[in-house]
Amino acid sequence: MASDKTPKLLAISDLHVAYQDNRDYVESLRPETDEDWLIVAGDVAERMADIEWALRTLTERFAKVVWSPGNHELWTPKDDPVQLRGEARYQHLVQLCRSLGALTPEDPYPVWRGAGGPVTVAPLFLLYDYSFRPEGTYTKEQALKAAHEAGVVCTDEYFLHPDPFETRDDWSRARVELTAKRLDARTPGLPTILINHWPLLREPTRILRYPEFALWCGTELTADWHLKYDAEAVVYGHLHIPRTTWHDGVRHVEASVGYPREWRRDFHPDPHLRQILPAPAE
Repeated sequence: MASDKTPKLLAISDLHVAYQDNRDYVESLRPETDEDWLIVAGDVAERMADIEWALRTLTERFAKVVWSPGNHELWTPKDDPVQLRGEARYQHLVQLCRSLGALTPEDPYPVWRGAGGPVTVAPLFLLYDYSFRPEGTYTKEQALKAAHEAGVVCTDEYFLHPDPFETRDDWSRARVELTAKRLDARTPGLPTILINHWPLLREPTRILRYPEFALWCGTELTADWHLKYDAEAVVYGHLHIPRTTWHDGVRHVEASVGYPREWRRDFHPDPHLRQILPAPAE
């Protein structure tokens, strides 16, 4: 483990600051050095004012904040004064981040040159395309029917609008195509830290208590990206199961805080910043 004086690339996700306990947690966060970077892998909050508060708080403390959106930022809650939908809401979030000094999936990928570097730090926005289907289902329609029958339906179906795309999976496929082109054009010769709110491959979803929920957790189109783009590590959230797993020799870090009712359970680790670089000793 690096000393406290070594600048670190840290990560967190699923802050959900609409909950007062989570807001207090964000208020408590501090870097260990003046040069620490912080990855925020989505689900900061639903309402724009809460998102702005959290990102402002963090950008004022960390040397650099790198943000990827989660599904909750993309919701259009009825009580949010900002009623933008879909792509328009995402672009509004991008502009908000830029006004605060946070980097987004639309900005040039920064290079971490501290311990463990240099590496390209790549925030992604890929959504999901309903390809993580339950056993015995072969189409999106069959999978959604099975999820509804099991009583497992993501709130995205009501609040995450894909405008101007017809469906969320259409939006996801467009994001995957666009992002692949950007990653192909990245600085050659450097490994990457890939950051996406949803896991890049299906394996981390296998332990979900309700397997039907995997439908809203990613896309099979990115299953080889940790190899294709020479990932030193992959950072994600969404599952609310904070842990580190290894796939094809690549570290995948689920960095979520989750809801207070979750992180107060005995088997759930206390929320904390995850050290991505320098890589912690295993």
